[in-house]
Amino acid sequence: MDPLRMADLSPRKKRPRQTGASMSSPSQDVKFQDLVIFILEKKMGRSRRAFLMELARRKGFRVESELSDSVTHIVAENNSDSDVLEWLQAQNIKASAQLELLDVCWLIECMGAGKPVEVTGKHQLVVRKDNSANANTEPQKTPLLAVKKISPYACQRRTTLNNCNQIFTDALEVLAENYEFRENEGSYLAFMRAASVLKSLPFTIISMKDTEDIPCLEDKVKYIIEEIIEDGECSEVKAVLNDERYQSFKLFTSVFGVGLKTAEKWFRMGFRTLSKIRSDKTLKFTQMQKAGFLYYEDLVSHVTREEAEAVSVLVKEAVWAFLPDAFVTMTGGFRRGKKTGHDVDFLITSPGITEEEDQPILLKVINLWERKQFERDLRCYATHERKMALDNHALYDKTKRMFLKAESEEEIFAHLGLDYIEPWERNA
Repeated sequence: MDPLRMADLSPRKKRPRQTGASMSSPSQDVKFQDLVIFILEKKMGRSRRAFLMELARRKGFRVESELSDSVTHIVAENNSDSDVLEWLQAQNIKASAQLELLDVCWLIECMGAGKPVEVTGKHQLVVRKDNSANANTEPQKTPLLAVKKISPYACQRRTTLNNCNQIFTDALEVLAENYEFRENEGSYLAFMRAASVLKSLPFTIISMKDTEDIPCLEDKVKYIIEEIIEDGECSEVKAVLNDERYQSFKLFTSVFGVGLKTAEKWFRMGFRTLSKIRSDKTLKFTQMQKAGFLYYEDLVSHVTREEAEAVSVLVKEAVWAFLPDAFVTMTGGFRRGKKTGHDVDFLITSPGITEEEDQPILLKVINLWERKQFERDLRCYATHERKMALDNHALYDKTKRMFLKAESEEEIFAHLGLDYIEPWERNA
């Protein structure tokens, strides 16, 4: 049995969760010395508090087990400001003006960002104005905790570069890549969909309860998430990263022009390094592969946004020399807000192109196509939810039996009945 096949894994015996002081870990490196956090156990529970304390310490935050004068931020969950102040009074502690009383959503955002985030209104505890009139009323939830229903389609989710769940998505993407190398498309897509959904969440998953009602999280995905929550890492990911086949495929496919079939061939021939492949006289390379080896270092190096902008100027000048009316749009990762990338993508279109009578040109100045999941889900949504067909050239309404004209991305979204998603919100 292949130990990396998630489908073949037998259920893992769940270990008892440690709580309280017994869960504390060796001293962590504190990155933010001026910030001292105390997490209130009231209405949160001991286990959840202990887990949050441990997770925050791993992220470099100073978290005190006991309340002291050094504490600068008190974090609470499902408590109003009055609840916390009453608790402090019961402990014979007087709250100072410098002491911040915040909702747990602030700490979760901090851990997601890997640094303290600015305190805004949504992080403040709810003010309980009239205790007598609202004695039986639950405190209002913060906007962050009142999460709307999450769509299974990436084209209905706003996904920025602020990934609050990178520890999970990194693991899932490694496993997805391994399934891709093994040409197991079903498992590859399952893990990529799960990673895509987690990237869109405005909060960090800290318990399995947080995964309830989140679409695209199959049992084998939840298994990975639970293991990371409990152990801080995934044993399957460690096994994949140390697997010789995975390492070889990742290395071979980093060469321009090399696909899975070629990588499989080289691996079976016993190659493990690019230098051995380059020097082998029996191998024949395609023109793309020759270029891939020749410019390998340049092709795998990062491109900065400044370099991309400089390339954009050169491309526009070259295009306009022949097509003065052409539109040149930088697309890809840089359009989605990334600061670095491996290449610079452009969409070049000309309004002067003629169109056939019954086949109008629909996508002129348009860049709907983003990597991975957003493009795939946009096409799936069109097919399954709107009875339309969307590809690189046209949007066709199967019910009306007609092509739908569109000259902008906004019009395509409108035809599909979708809210327009800005490019920087398509990092699915």
